[in-house]
Amino acid sequence: MGRPDQVGRHVLPDAHELAVREAAASVTVPHTWLKVPMDPEEVGSWLPAGWVVDKGETGHLMATDLRATTPRAPEGYTASVETRDGVTYVQVRDATGELAAKGQMALLGKATVIDSVTTERAHRRRGLGAFVMRALADHAVTEGAALGVLGATDEGRALYETLDWKVYAPLAACIYRPQGVSLRGVYRP
Repeated sequence: MGRPDQVGRHVLPDAHELAVREAAASVTVPHTWLKVPMDPEEVGSWLPAGWVVDKGETGHLMATDLRATTPRAPEGYTASVETRDGVTYVQVRDATGELAAKGQMALLGKATVIDSVTTERAHRRRGLGAFVMRALADHAVTEGAALGVLGATDEGRALYETLDWKVYAPLAACIYRPQGVSLRGVYRP
């Protein structure tokens, strides 16, 4: 994930006790996340020691049938699309070259998982988030994907619903934070 507070992420497509317990038991690296499409209270009861449910990060599992829309970057912005190691990145920059918005996706057969769609505060309310979503969807369609899936925050959900995404389940965010581990993964004395 490239963040100190989120070194890796596992997403379970099936929400049942055995899968949650097995996935959690397989994790040994602090600040690894587990996303589960179910009620956070219930999944929390299945987690072993060292795991917490972060209610602030709990969101919504959303999906949509993808379609091409041939989006254009809003006036004054340019977009780039780059694929590295199986992940496609869309970046939108303003006229000065400053990053204004971004998002990423990975293909899984006929589906794509869209992740980390953000718009910088100074560039919000200009259609950049919608543009990034449409650009990712268009790229996925050209690669043969028909279904889009993502985990959304409450704020993101509002945008995605305007783009015909539907909520299918709550999405619990669980984090491995064993006692004595700081954000950098160093044990405190």
